[in-house]
Amino acid sequence: MNMTEYQLLAARTINPEQPDKEKLINFVFGLAGETGETIDLLKKIIFHGHDLETNRDKLAIELGDCLWYIAGIATAAGIDLTEVATRNIEKLRRRYPDGFDPEKSRNREEG
Repeated sequence: MNMTEYQLLAARTINPEQPDKEKLINFVFGLAGETGETIDLLKKIIFHGHDLETNRDKLAIELGDCLWYIAGIATAAGIDLTEVATRNIEKLRRRYPDGFDPEKSRNREEG
């Protein structure tokens, strides 16, 4: 599945009666909540001794929930997720043309 296909399938579960401005508010609040759930799970794995392997499915579900909200924000704003992903990779290629470099990470230009 590609990003555009995911976005179209995810959009089927967006409330069509809600105005786009309200959708944006709903999605950003939802993303914050799901991000918190993802952070909490990773906190348990990193600091409380929970096992990543046995929590991998739960992590995938939480990341999927984050992705749904990101897709919703993009849809309400009229932005294709493929464009979002492409622009992000282009930015990363400019920032790290040879792959990640700690020095370039510390001393990089924004934008």
